[in-house]
Amino acid sequence: MSHPYQLHKIPRSRIATFDVFHTGMQKHHVSALLEFDVTNARKKLRELKRKGNKVSFTAWLIKSIAQTLDAHPHASAFLYSKRALITFSSINVSVVVEKSINGQRVPIPLVITQANNKSIAQIAQEIADAQQVVLTAKDVVINSNTSFLEKLYYSLPQFLRRAFWQFMLNHPKYAYSKMGNVAVTSLSAMGTINGWFIHKSIHPISFGVGSIVKKPLVVDNAIQIREVLNITMLIDHDVIDGAPMARFVKDLAKSIESANELL
Repeated sequence: MSHPYQLHKIPRSRIATFDVFHTGMQKHHVSALLEFDVTNARKKLRELKRKGNKVSFTAWLIKSIAQTLDAHPHASAFLYSKRALITFSSINVSVVVEKSINGQRVPIPLVITQANNKSIAQIAQEIADAQQVVLTAKDVVINSNTSFLEKLYYSLPQFLRRAFWQFMLNHPKYAYSKMGNVAVTSLSAMGTINGWFIHKSIHPISFGVGSIVKKPLVVDNAIQIREVLNITMLIDHDVIDGAPMARFVKDLAKSIESANELL
């Protein structure tokens, strides 16, 4: 007699996802549901691709975010102590690449170092290369050798694993070296659904990239149908206040909507 249910083994990397979500609940993130007009950017990307340039929408978006954060370092700062913040000269962006491990599609992080100093083509190539990397169930980060301590992590009980993440947050230099200071995650399966997904993160600032939908917008006092990107932004209120936060979002909107990085 067959059982009326099936058990499916959870990939090891998902255990870290559970712990990150739990730890992220303790962060004092402010959530912002944003809309950016990416009509010009999409047009420029299509033109560049026709000319043989190896660029992608995701790579361009990462570059725009990294460049804006370079001008607003406090937006990606870590809380160093009760009286100090720590900022880093390089913007290291953690992105999620979906990989097939033992027949299952699993999200695996890839840290793009110095994204603020790399070209869009370099970022696009780094993501493309990561998509081709063959992983095993023992791998937890793309292009990073799993250390003994990281291997040990998955055999620890839950309370010790979560204590490890708390240790990372209390030691920002170590956290930065392992996961960067920015996270970008995309839910491409949303397709053309007009909405946002509220993610969780332990990064000082993170972006949940949603759908691109067509909407009527007022441009030059006329209604036009434009392509609008939905993004959720989480930013740590412990390291940045409302006014500089608003200035960062304003500059990010200007960067994305002008698409000057694609010139």
